[in-house]
Amino acid sequence: MATLPFYESRQEMSRRLALAAEPCPDDARGPRALLLAKEFLWPVEPIRRRFEDFTVEKARNPRHVMLLPGFGAHPIRMRWMARKLEEAGHTAKRWGLGYNLGATADRFAKVERRLLDLHSRYGEPIVLVGWSLGGVMARELAKKHPGKVAKVVTMGSPFSGSPRANNGWRAYQAIAGHRVDEPEIDTVVSEKPPVETVAFWSPRDGIVHPRSACGRPGERDRAVALRCSHMGFVLTHEAMGALLSELDRA
Repeated sequence: MATLPFYESRQEMSRRLALAAEPCPDDARGPRALLLAKEFLWPVEPIRRRFEDFTVEKARNPRHVMLLPGFGAHPIRMRWMARKLEEAGHTAKRWGLGYNLGATADRFAKVERRLLDLHSRYGEPIVLVGWSLGGVMARELAKKHPGKVAKVVTMGSPFSGSPRANNGWRAYQAIAGHRVDEPEIDTVVSEKPPVETVAFWSPRDGIVHPRSACGRPGERDRAVALRCSHMGFVLTHEAMGALLSELDRA
């Protein structure tokens, strides 16, 4: 009996490795290798910011914002963005779950409770800003609780087309433990939430294919093109300025 947990863990490890090794059945492709390689230059962005002029103007319409990190990322990766939101007069809140290790049913239920708590605390709909997988989850929250969500802003989020049109789906299947096209919650990922939904995307994204992050008409209300990398959605003045402008829209 003492060896049973070890045996089960080996079985689970084998299952997850098999998921990561699966062929791509729809022949989808992520961004080209050169763009993916450039993603590893993200530590340069904080240095570059020091040499750029960027003024944070006070928000005309301060919002309560919940930030949802991307797959494999901790909320600390969005800390600079949160500080700038607060500087503008918004209230920035973490999603409260630590690392985002996949859109499992349990994790979705926990972030759902977080949304309900913030809505109850502040007494008004919350703006959801989701980076990559966090944006996909934000859209699902808005579908389930449209009265509690003011707006959804996705940043490089793969909500359109093939769920394998990115360079991270194999890692996702290994870590989350389920196929990207077999989510643990009942949903049509590309379906637009019944609230204002804006998609930030970039042709320089090295993780998620631009078409997947941009979406088709009817899958989002608007698409905003940026020129940053996938990591740059939460690190650059360009993305920060676009987000602040979006939050000030009536």
